[in-house]
Amino acid sequence: MSLDAVLSRIDTDLSASIDRLMTLLRIPSISTDPAYKEQVDKAADWLVADLQSIGIAAEKRPTTGHPMVVGHVGEDGDGPHLLFYGHYDVQPVDPLELWHRDPFDPALEDSPHGQVIRGRGSSDDKGQLMTFVEACRAWKAVHGTLPCRITFFFEGEEESGSPSLVPFLQENAAELKADLALVCDTSMVSRGVPSIAAQLRGMLKDEFTIQGPRIDLHSGHYGGPGLNPLRELSRIVASFYDEDTGRVAVEGFYEGVHEVPAEQLRQWQNCGFDEADYLNSVGYTQPHGEKAYSTLEQQWARPTLEVNGLWGGYNGAGSKTVIPSLAHCKITCRLVGDMDPDALRQKIRKHVEDRLSPDASVKWDNDLEGSPASVMNLDRPEFEAARGALSDEWEREAVFTGMGGSIPVVGYFDTVLGLDSMLVGYANEDDAIHSPNEKYDVKSFHKGIRSWARILDALSR
Repeated sequence: MSLDAVLSRIDTDLSASIDRLMTLLRIPSISTDPAYKEQVDKAADWLVADLQSIGIAAEKRPTTGHPMVVGHVGEDGDGPHLLFYGHYDVQPVDPLELWHRDPFDPALEDSPHGQVIRGRGSSDDKGQLMTFVEACRAWKAVHGTLPCRITFFFEGEEESGSPSLVPFLQENAAELKADLALVCDTSMVSRGVPSIAAQLRGMLKDEFTIQGPRIDLHSGHYGGPGLNPLRELSRIVASFYDEDTGRVAVEGFYEGVHEVPAEQLRQWQNCGFDEADYLNSVGYTQPHGEKAYSTLEQQWARPTLEVNGLWGGYNGAGSKTVIPSLAHCKITCRLVGDMDPDALRQKIRKHVEDRLSPDASVKWDNDLEGSPASVMNLDRPEFEAARGALSDEWEREAVFTGMGGSIPVVGYFDTVLGLDSMLVGYANEDDAIHSPNEKYDVKSFHKGIRSWARILDALSR
């Protein structure tokens, strides 16, 4: 099949592709707010109709929350079966007064980097989702068929915690199983540098309370002989870290952590990442993590233990002379490699409990969960094929990157469907996702469509 003809069709049809995206962006599909339930439903209906218009057998599937959109095209054969995932729900728009225009009245605007599509959901994730749909539309228009078997799977609850996702995957596992999942909900490492996310950090959450005296005490009566839980908590939190190296000092914390292969490090070193800009944009002058590792390694490939909240005692206006009875701490860990969240939780709790002073006790929150990191199987030939396709389109070497955050659906595809995922996205870091004035570069949208056409061609061969 001629790829050039498909790419030419994409270029010719770009204006109509943008118009279709604008129509979808006008639907305020805010999943977390019950007031928008009908609008979320409307967005699902729009996607079903759009998929059906290019010959895909698509339908809206009910859940206990917002609906899923599932579509199928192609038959069993020699080519791969691909599952494409995206989400059509969006974040709330608050604070509305910071938007320069109605967030659900999208428009093309000029920017220092060229034209952008301004509106809620333009980058996260409607614009990205539609890059794949538009690539399929062009394939179908040119060849009358698609190059391989594809299942489309669009979620309507990603921005509200995906409560229906796992049950839906479990109930429809046989239908949704494929050879490889494609996910377009990520960004490029830097502008114009095509990227495939090769690893996502996992997450562990925990929370504990240290108790000293049974009630708050007068600091004049008990100041001195009394154990102060806030002081106790401060000492224990400080013990989490080795100040000389920047490493976490919890015994066994780094079990399951692996060094980054030399070839990936080479790609990272030449990916256009600007460390100074990354740090200075939030007011830092230097990185503050493990001193033996670069900023990108710290962000993508090293685990962390972060203190997210500390509180206790009197927090009102003025002063209140008490020794508080309780002190509280929230922590999260970002996990990499083969780190086991359950085993790590026990190591952290032992670290705290071993350091308690007499007359201090600790209570843990037992309702918090953890999830391991997701590491892509780069030995699969599809990954290098996709990297080559992206390099051809963007006319520079595509890179296998890491991601500091987590995309839970990737883990669920693995554990529920036994499915490897490939994450390719065309967003830029300045797209302001989840923030006022979200945008998506027209170049990202256009070259994103062309990129998927090239990837489909490469994978089908």
